[in-house]
Amino acid sequence: MNLADIRDLLEAEIIVGEDKLDIEITTAFGADLMSDVLAFAHSGCLLITGLSNPQTIRTAYALDIAAIVICRGKNLSPKFIEVAKELGIPILLTKYIMFETSGRLFQQGLKGCIREVCLDNRDVSGR
Repeated sequence: MNLADIRDLLEAEIIVGEDKLDIEITTAFGADLMSDVLAFAHSGCLLITGLSNPQTIRTAYALDIAAIVICRGKNLSPKFIEVAKELGIPILLTKYIMFETSGRLFQQGLKGCIREVCLDNRDVSGR
């Protein structure tokens, strides 16, 4: 799906990147911890987050993330928008919570960057 499809599906507002609505997106990653984004997100994916500070944009830029969806209808600071414009990262803003945002995208065929993480010999039985 492209950013225009995502905008429509999420009833989102395009904050930055009106000229990039034709970008094709095939995977997504959702997190509010940028350390998780750095560890698990892949280049070209859509980042779904509620974290709306300039570090989010810089993290996305470092990973070559295609676009960011800010969920939960957060207020975006002028600095956030300025950094997004400067680095050319499209920003969409939706009223939906992260769970609903992710579910809507998954339902339309968007896949996650990863499905699971290795638990490194941890006992997954809960003991």
